[in-house]
Amino acid sequence: MNDSGNRTIKLGVIGLGRAFGLMLPTFAGDRRVSVVAAADTREAARQRFVADFGGKAYATAEELCADPAIDAVYVATPHQFHAQHALLAARHGKHLLIEKPLALTLADCAAIVAAARAAKVHLVVGHSHSFDAPVQRLRALVQSGAYGAVRMINAINYTDYLYRPRRPEELDSAQGGGAVYNQAAHQVDVVRFIAGGAATSVRAITGAWDRTRPTEGAYAALLTFANGAFASLTYNGYGHFDSDEWQGWIGEMGQKKAPGTGVPRKSFATLQDETAFKNARNYGGENYSRGNPTPPAAHNHFGTLLVSCDRADLRAMPNGVMIYEDGVGRLDALPPPAVPRSEVIDELYRAIVDDVAPLHDGAWAMATMEVVFAILRSAREGCDVTLSYQVALA
Repeated sequence: MNDSGNRTIKLGVIGLGRAFGLMLPTFAGDRRVSVVAAADTREAARQRFVADFGGKAYATAEELCADPAIDAVYVATPHQFHAQHALLAARHGKHLLIEKPLALTLADCAAIVAAARAAKVHLVVGHSHSFDAPVQRLRALVQSGAYGAVRMINAINYTDYLYRPRRPEELDSAQGGGAVYNQAAHQVDVVRFIAGGAATSVRAITGAWDRTRPTEGAYAALLTFANGAFASLTYNGYGHFDSDEWQGWIGEMGQKKAPGTGVPRKSFATLQDETAFKNARNYGGENYSRGNPTPPAAHNHFGTLLVSCDRADLRAMPNGVMIYEDGVGRLDALPPPAVPRSEVIDELYRAIVDDVAPLHDGAWAMATMEVVFAILRSAREGCDVTLSYQVALA
């Protein structure tokens, strides 16, 4: 964690749902940021926020964005509202931290990027798992040149994603629901980060195999890159196999877990019942639990990431990077994080305080979303999709 400087970023949050809950340990543990205000339509969530943070609570995003005390706005609302709330915050001159996905159309992505540039505010999109310390370390190993060029990347994740409690729109692809919109941005960001950013084409297939959960629960995609590298992405959210088995039973958030501790296929009488169940578990709900306040055992991860270079294979692990050369593996170890996801604050802080252009900016996120949209199109039309809005890393 970068402790340079004494300024504290005053952050306002739009949306006190699951995304906020996952970032809450970061905001609570990183002294470079202070959450001073929040907006949510749920009164119970607003009351809980005031009790926890002592900040201001607003019923509307408009009121929050008009607050002159706020330096930056964290947009953590459902996907279909990202563009509306990001544009609102930019018009009020607020720096932006936006949950992935940036937006649900390329036009909306472009509008957000243009609004941030016009307002001369910085835009960071995350958390995505390309922020994770082991992925950052793997990228540094590649950049060192010690192992030659990246040739092939495999990213594989098997979870219970589709059977976690969902609101109706989360099971509707047209409203940004499903595994592609929710999960593919992580894998796409990671492989673009490792391969150098500039993907050229996508070929994909998606799976929707449960009529009671009518959206994509799985996908497989092949990406090619301008430098000759290629990457395969595989995701399955149907909850049978758990690929955290391959991570030593370390979960996505870096927590230790026992085998078979995923979310079962809970039966709900109606989607309204399921929504009520989810709301009760969200921040401010009657069954909300902040979880274990102790730091995680290891770093965040997103399943298996294996990178083949000319002279070695590199595998990101929750505790570092495994380096395999000539059949022998060794661990380039990383200590566990004192504050989870502090890498997000590193980038946001450097942007706002030091005026350093962030890597995960609007153009980067738009390029990632172009690939996500291409996965859906390729699967729908059965064709290769050529990409036009990619950005390369230096």
